[in-house]
Amino acid sequence: MTTRRRLRRAIPALSLTTCAILLAACSGGGSGSSNPTAPGGKAVPGGRLIYGLAADADGFNPNKDSFAAQTYAMAGTVIEALTAIDASGNWRPNLAESFKPAEKYTQWTIKIRKGITFSTGEPLDAEVVKANLDAQKASPLTAAVLAPLRGIEVLDPHTVQVHLTTPWVGFPATLAAQVGMIIPKSSLADPAKASRQPVGTGPFVFRSYTPDNRFVVAKNPKYWRKGLPYLDQIEFRILPDNQTRAQTLEAGGLTAMATLRDTDIVKFGKLADQGGYRMYRVAGMSVPEFAFMLNTAVAPLDDLRVRRALAHATDRQAFIKTLRSGLTKAADGPWSPDSKWYVPGGYPAYDLNQAKALVGEYEGEKGPIRIELLSVPDPTSMQNAELAQDMWRKAGMDVTIRQADQPDLIQRALTGNFSATNWTQFIAPDPDGEYSWLHSRFAAPVGGLSINMPRLKDPQLSAALDAGRGNPDEAARKRAYATVQQRLRDQLPFLWIDHLTTSAVITKPQVRGLDQYTLPDGSMGKALSGTPTHRFDQIWISR
Repeated sequence: MTTRRRLRRAIPALSLTTCAILLAACSGGGSGSSNPTAPGGKAVPGGRLIYGLAADADGFNPNKDSFAAQTYAMAGTVIEALTAIDASGNWRPNLAESFKPAEKYTQWTIKIRKGITFSTGEPLDAEVVKANLDAQKASPLTAAVLAPLRGIEVLDPHTVQVHLTTPWVGFPATLAAQVGMIIPKSSLADPAKASRQPVGTGPFVFRSYTPDNRFVVAKNPKYWRKGLPYLDQIEFRILPDNQTRAQTLEAGGLTAMATLRDTDIVKFGKLADQGGYRMYRVAGMSVPEFAFMLNTAVAPLDDLRVRRALAHATDRQAFIKTLRSGLTKAADGPWSPDSKWYVPGGYPAYDLNQAKALVGEYEGEKGPIRIELLSVPDPTSMQNAELAQDMWRKAGMDVTIRQADQPDLIQRALTGNFSATNWTQFIAPDPDGEYSWLHSRFAAPVGGLSINMPRLKDPQLSAALDAGRGNPDEAARKRAYATVQQRLRDQLPFLWIDHLTTSAVITKPQVRGLDQYTLPDGSMGKALSGTPTHRFDQIWISR
């Protein structure tokens, strides 16, 4: 085991993708079915996909390990969740057959699909679902997300009833992510093994894993959705170097890869236009936001004047022009204009003179402003940090950059051991997905584990988040989330930069079905989201 691997396993880190707890309006259930036809012709069973990822997983146990984008890609082929997200951003039943709210959304009755088994032969039933949700509620990693969960009652072999302390209109959508992923009781009883040899109800079964190298799964011949999956095997290869990953795709060593690089978008976009590749880019409400996260609980960033000075000193258009090849749009909050929840206005404009004036005012009272900016060591992240450092220094602030690998950076963010850091988050199609990361209830003192990592305690922000979570009326929710955006722009726990539309998957031309697939109730599923993530059960290889 390498030193880097030992470090990862020692740190109970939360992933950036775990931050995307999806929420949407209620919808009904249905029976499972597959879609045998994909764009470009009839889906052909068989074939092997070799998929390049930029990083390894910390582990594959949803009750114990952090789930970043690469973890969802690998573990998601084996382990399924109770719900899924459709093409419109609404939740749909998946392993669950239906959800029924009662008691003004403080109670949910969940029906589990019958006839589903894990690859070990163990049945999926209400007792298993209860055991998984209890484990998530008890886990230091995910307990905050399920904070309103008061208790779970088994009503019959395929029905559980969930009791909440407060109304939660979008509770089922939360179960489309890590907290809703279901593993058998044998995996719950042996969490260490579950971290290395995942077991689930999914379309593929685990075959092998070599840390920092590859993860291999094979077709599940007993998968509950008849006719799926199409592929016989998927091999995920861990290739952290961006250039190496792109070159391996070009050389034929990969059939697909995930990327966040603007240069890959430009290069492979031209090749895709010529028919040599296919490119699938994240768009709409699922685009992540890049920002600098600020620790509002430590000096000098506990002073709003300093946070405003940083915002005025940050030229977002310079980031887009010099580091994104002009491919992205400036952000001013956690949601893009593509979202129905978005409202504009109020974010500080780039104004270096105003930034200098605020710096001078603060330093006249409290002395020099010194800020340490954290960044992971990859070139793209370092370029972001170095450009910000240059801008903030021009405003009169002393800024140093400190490198930290991802697990260490996340651990420091959770415990408050930072001033400012590069950050990518906010892909939930519904704003309630960000509740736990922004509410004052989850802002612990520095040194304690805080899922509200900027540690902002703003009563107006928290009240608006509560109103959005508990009210089923969409107009009322829009008003609440307009207040959320206004408070974030006023209090500045984040310096927003841009919507990362450079998030993409690039494939060889014979790879089909990546961006269009059906859910068990027959509705179209959500294509790419985040940085990026997608499903693999309906991908096929043309002959």
